[in-house]
Amino acid sequence: MNEQFRKMVEEELLKHIMLESKNPHDPIIAKYVPDGWSCIGTGNYAAVFSHPSQPDWVVKVMRKNAGLLEKEAEVYNRLGDHPAYSKCIYQGKNYLVLKKLKGITLYDAIAKGIRIPESVIKDINEALEYAKQKGLNPYDVHAKNVMMKDGKGYVVDVSDFYKKGKDDKWDDFVKAYYKIYLKTLYKFQLKIPYKVLDLIRHSYRLYKNIKRSVPIEEKFKIYHGSS
Repeated sequence: MNEQFRKMVEEELLKHIMLESKNPHDPIIAKYVPDGWSCIGTGNYAAVFSHPSQPDWVVKVMRKNAGLLEKEAEVYNRLGDHPAYSKCIYQGKNYLVLKKLKGITLYDAIAKGIRIPESVIKDINEALEYAKQKGLNPYDVHAKNVMMKDGKGYVVDVSDFYKKGKDDKWDDFVKAYYKIYLKTLYKFQLKIPYKVLDLIRHSYRLYKNIKRSVPIEEKFKIYHGSS
C-alpha cells in the first residue's frame, strides 16, 4: 500500500470519524464521516469506509478490541487468494485495508426484489467449504455479509471465522432459499420491506436464543410428549 493513502487513512479518517454502538447485537453507527470518505457498511464491531482515490480498496476500522483485528488479519492470511473472498492489503493499528468486493448483499437483494440465482448460493457454499479446508470455521455468515454480482457469490465478512462452535445462520438461510424463496420471492420477484426483514431477523435471533436455553431433558419431553 502506498504511503500517501496510509497517511490519508490515519490523519484524515481515523482522527475524525465518530463511531457509536447502542446495542452489541446491532451494527455500530457512523455518526460523523470526514469529507471525501464514505461509510459503505457497518457491523457489530467495525465500520467500512471507501475513498474515491482508491476505488478498489476499503478501510475497515475497528471501534475497539484490537485483538479481533489481529485475528481477522490471520483469517485473511489463511484464506490466501480465492475469488469469493476479499484480501488484506495492509494492517494498521486498528484498521485493515482490504480489496473491495463489489455487488449487492443478499439482504438488500431480497428487500429490492432482485433475484438471487442458485449459482450465488453454490459459490458461497463452495467458498465456505474452502475455508474449512484451510482450518477455519465459517461463523456468523448470513444474508447481510454475503454479496452477489453477475451471478457470482462473495463472502464479505470473515471476522468470526476463527471462532469455535457451530453457527446455523447460513445453513438456515440456504434451507429457506430452497423451501421458500425459489417458490415465492424469486418466482414473482417480490420486494420485502426492510422493516419486515428486520422483524424476521430479530425473531430468528429470539427463536435461536430460546432454543439454546431449553435444557436437553426438556427438549426430549417436548419432542416425545413426556410429562
